[in-house]
Amino acid sequence: MADRVAWGRSERGEVTLLRRADGALELRVNGVFVMDTVHTETERMLASATLRAAVRAAAVRTDGVRVLIGGLGLGFTLREVLADPRVRAAHVVEIEPDLLDWHRSGLIPETAAAIQDHRVGFSVGDVAEVIGAQPPEGVDVLLLDVDNGPDFLVYEANSAIYRADFLTRCEKVLTPGGTLAIWSADTAPQLSAAMHAVFGNCEEITIPVALGRKQTTYHLFLSGK
Repeated sequence: MADRVAWGRSERGEVTLLRRADGALELRVNGVFVMDTVHTETERMLASATLRAAVRAAAVRTDGVRVLIGGLGLGFTLREVLADPRVRAAHVVEIEPDLLDWHRSGLIPETAAAIQDHRVGFSVGDVAEVIGAQPPEGVDVLLLDVDNGPDFLVYEANSAIYRADFLTRCEKVLTPGGTLAIWSADTAPQLSAAMHAVFGNCEEITIPVALGRKQTTYHLFLSGK
């Protein structure tokens, strides 16, 4: 059983924030589980592994790292990004305005400090459009967690995010040595192939996750420019 903390509707459907009996917050979109405040390992690793890769690739300049995050979720990727003192600025793109409002209202206390950090700016909109409007070579680290992966889409329109045309746009906005990371609920050979085609490289990181009694894996795909 779970209590509804907040609910909103947009042209894409319903977004619901629930408080479960175990005390965890859970985010659902159109009734589909998206994430909770218990299993945050992969959201955090999306940030930490990508920032490490960017450092190895010498993408860090003396004036700090610029990060663009596609998908706010419950804020754990952003919180992990801001824990790195080299990060100068983090730009978060979230398509659901209600979700951003819930964060700003303090309904998700686990990541409230990150939302208020002076280094953070927000855009409400489609991440593909925001990335398309970025100047060339303006971002050091690009983190995309906007859906459950190419084979478990919450929004069918997000399928374009996992294809070569959009990945090419991502490559153009990254600085030399910059890094792109994409989160997926499952392995995604076609995504890996597309990232290889655009960047010439792709590393897949598999993370074991226990969802109650169920053992599964989440996946990160990283490419460097």
